[in-house]
Amino acid sequence: MGLTCESCGNDKDFQVKTLQVHVVHVDDSRVEVSDESRPAVLEVLCDECETELNIEGMEENVRRELLLTIGSR
Repeated sequence: MGLTCESCGNDKDFQVKTLQVHVVHVDDSRVEVSDESRPAVLEVLCDECETELNIEGMEENVRRELLLTIGSR
């Protein structure tokens, strides 16, 4: 995929922190999801040293692949 941490050189494992919103509907004792958003990426961190990677600075094809993989927008 072509993603490398500039601090430690890790090119295998990364943490992608996302936010996803779910709207739930409660009817008596039954809970159902009535709407949910696609996850939004909050930050990408190296899993080895936890240095933050700049998602906007990534190559376009790498960024697109990352977002598609996690189903994000």
